[in-house]
Amino acid sequence: MLQFILYFILAYFLYQLIFKIIIPVYRTTRQIKKGFREMQERMNGQPGEQPNPFQNTTASNQPDKGKQVGDYIDFEEIKE
Repeated sequence: MLQFILYFILAYFLYQLIFKIIIPVYRTTRQIKKGFREMQERMNGQPGEQPNPFQNTTASNQPDKGKQVGDYIDFEEIKE
């Protein structure tokens, strides 16, 4: 009788371990891996997706040739 109770308690703890710890950790790990995989695909620029907003394809960062570089702008300090 005591042996049956010990087996029952062991089975209960094993059940709790599997369904409350192991399976949720497995599901969470799989979901995180899927998220990282999707993020990596977006960063690699798969065809049919939006272009990467961090890549600047225009020359807007270069100064205009009409402007003179190094002009000094005079300003006055306003006191309240």
